[in-house]
Amino acid sequence: MEAGAADTLLSGVCVVFTLGMFSTGLSDLRHMWMTRRVDNVQFLPFLTTDVNNLSWLSYGTLKGDGTLIVVNAVGAVLQTLYILVYLHYCPRKGAELLQTAALLGVLLLGFGYFWLLVPNMEARLQQLGLFCSVFTISMYLSPLTDLARVIQTKSTQRLSFSLTIATLLTSASWTLYGFRLRDPYIMVPNIPGILTSFIRLWLFWKYPQEQDRNYQLLQT
Repeated sequence: MEAGAADTLLSGVCVVFTLGMFSTGLSDLRHMWMTRRVDNVQFLPFLTTDVNNLSWLSYGTLKGDGTLIVVNAVGAVLQTLYILVYLHYCPRKGAELLQTAALLGVLLLGFGYFWLLVPNMEARLQQLGLFCSVFTISMYLSPLTDLARVIQTKSTQRLSFSLTIATLLTSASWTLYGFRLRDPYIMVPNIPGILTSFIRLWLFWKYPQEQDRNYQLLQT
């Protein structure tokens, strides 16, 4: 396969897998829409993913990378939709609005810094890439507390198997994409996503759903 065809195929794979991962939030959207409630739906992941999408969208625009632009533009629209629906049905919005204002403030300060105070294009690209990488790594590592809880309770009910597979495929494809472009800011932050996905798969094997039910019966 020629290099150009391989790059196009890899780019398409990244788009499909990433949009598939973003679309897992549609189940939460449907739940909120049907029940008009936000029970058992977490707000912060929508917000942090939206900020992450907007940051990578800026990086992709600065780099001139169409794959990054398409994926993160669609992702930002979806996450913003999830946020608006959540806020619409949330009875008490104080904490959520405060979190939104705080992260938007950080985002605006970051944009102001990168676009106004870093005039050199190459330096701006490197610093923005580093910011995106650190933010993405923190997102992948943040669920480690949930994994510890799974081990403690011997139950994987709080984990989503479909999201785990989607994260694994997405992280692997972007790691290959970053390697292909020789861009460490794309490649490195997706490696933790692969590692945490394998840990989750091991937990699904270690504590299957049947064992979850047996464990709950013992606790009652």
